[in-house]
Amino acid sequence: MDFYISATTDVGIKRDVNQDSLFVRKLETRTGDMVFAVLCDGMGGLKFGEVASSSIVNAFSDWMYTYLPNLSQAPLEDHVVRSHWESVITAQNSKIREYGWKHGCTTGSTVTALLLTQQRYFLLNIGDSRAYEIDGSVRQMTTDHTVIENEIRMGNMTEEQAMKSPMRSVLTRCVGVEESVSPDMFFGDVKRDAVYMLCSDGFRHALSKEEIQAKLYREVRGDAAQMKRQEEYLVELNKSRGETDNISVVTIYVGA
Repeated sequence: MDFYISATTDVGIKRDVNQDSLFVRKLETRTGDMVFAVLCDGMGGLKFGEVASSSIVNAFSDWMYTYLPNLSQAPLEDHVVRSHWESVITAQNSKIREYGWKHGCTTGSTVTALLLTQQRYFLLNIGDSRAYEIDGSVRQMTTDHTVIENEIRMGNMTEEQAMKSPMRSVLTRCVGVEESVSPDMFFGDVKRDAVYMLCSDGFRHALSKEEIQAKLYREVRGDAAQMKRQEEYLVELNKSRGETDNISVVTIYVGA
C-alpha cells in the first residue's frame, strides 16, 4: 500500500499571525510504510494560540520519532496507541495551562492526529479541526466539540443555521484551558484508493463537500504534486469567498 502526502497552510486575509500548526511524515517500518499527521488550530480569539498549537504538534512529532519505530515492530494495538496519545495530551494540557498562568493569559488549541498503517487507522480529536475520509463520498470521521454541534445534536439547530451562527467557532473542549481534557479516539480499517484529510475549521467554512471531493479526490490520485496544487487552489478559493481565519489542510492518498 503506497501513501502520497501533502500539506498547505495560509495565514488568510485578515490575521497577522498563523495560529495553525501541522506536521505530516511518511515513514518506513518493519511492518510496512506508515503515515503520521497532526494538525492544530490555536484558539484565534485568545493570546499566544500559535504557541499552544506548535507545542502540541512538536510533542506529537517527538512521539513519532521516539516511540513509533519500536511500537511498529509488531502490529499496533488500539489500547497501546490510545494510552500513548492520552499521555501526550495530558502533558500538553498541563504545559499550556502553565504557560498561560506565567503570561497572564488563557490560551489553547484544537488537535487532530492521524496514524495510517498498512491495515488500520488511529485517530484522535479535540476541538473543531476535522478528519475526513474521501472516496465516492466525503465522510467526516471526527465530531466537533463546539456549542453549535451540541445544539445540532439536541435538535435545536439545523446544519444550515449552524453555518451562519456567530457561535460556530465556540469550543466546548480544547487543550490548555480546563484542568483536564479527554480526547475522542477512533479506530478502523484503512481504505485503498481513498484520501484522508485533516483540516482546520478555516479550510471548510466556505467550501462544499462536492468541491472538496472533486479537487482532493478525483483530480489527485497518486500525484503528490497535484495534491499540493489542489490544496492551494482550495485555500485561495476560501480566501476569495471571504474566509477570515487561518486556513490549513493535510491530505494523504492511499494507493489502490
